[in-house]
Amino acid sequence: MSVQEDSFISHLIELRDRLLRCVVALVVVFACLMPWAGDIYDVLAHPMMQALPEGTRMIATGVVTPFFVPMKVTLMVAFVIALPFLLYQAWAFIAPGLYAHEKRLALPLVIGSTVLFVAGMAFCYFFVFGTVFKFIATFAPKSITPAPDIEQYLSFVMSMFLAFGITFEVPIFVIILTKMGVVDVAKLKEARPYVIVGAFIVAAVVTPPDVVSQLMLAIPMCLLYELGIFLARFVSKGRVEAAAE
Repeated sequence: MSVQEDSFISHLIELRDRLLRCVVALVVVFACLMPWAGDIYDVLAHPMMQALPEGTRMIATGVVTPFFVPMKVTLMVAFVIALPFLLYQAWAFIAPGLYAHEKRLALPLVIGSTVLFVAGMAFCYFFVFGTVFKFIATFAPKSITPAPDIEQYLSFVMSMFLAFGITFEVPIFVIILTKMGVVDVAKLKEARPYVIVGAFIVAAVVTPPDVVSQLMLAIPMCLLYELGIFLARFVSKGRVEAAAE
């Protein structure tokens, strides 16, 4: 067996071991949270329950839905809790193959992207849901009693979490493009009007058809783009210094 084949196999074994650790960590956290699966779903449903008329409850139309939906929510929470360990395993696997300057940038990007994604989910839960649900409830006819299905609610929440989580990654995308030399600060500033228009188009596509939720996604996206431009100045400066050396 050649040295290259031996090295490749050793990398595969290491990848297998680290993936196994990730699965075990996720299963352990999930198992610890399972006894409180119903309470965890109640926390997720709190913004909706606050917007519903007093005494109204959500419904489950499926036979096994009351069991599986809280399990799915608990698995999502377990993933978020285990995320630092999962990212550490990913970092430990790729770090030996990176140069020193790549390590200096990669680790802050991994940590920053994680923090921003969780921040996007938190912003959606604490600020967007309550505002959007109350706004929608004001347009409900008095002749009906809203009773959302828990499975449809989970699907809506997951899509909104994903939309806001990815939106909050905008500074990371800008920094990566700048570091790769695809764009510079001047081009980023020139693209600002197009980014603003694009932000509102994206918000109109991925959010419910109401002005409030669209504004609450588009405005943070524009502000985060400005943050990305600000941080890109330092990345561009670092690229110039590295080229000079």
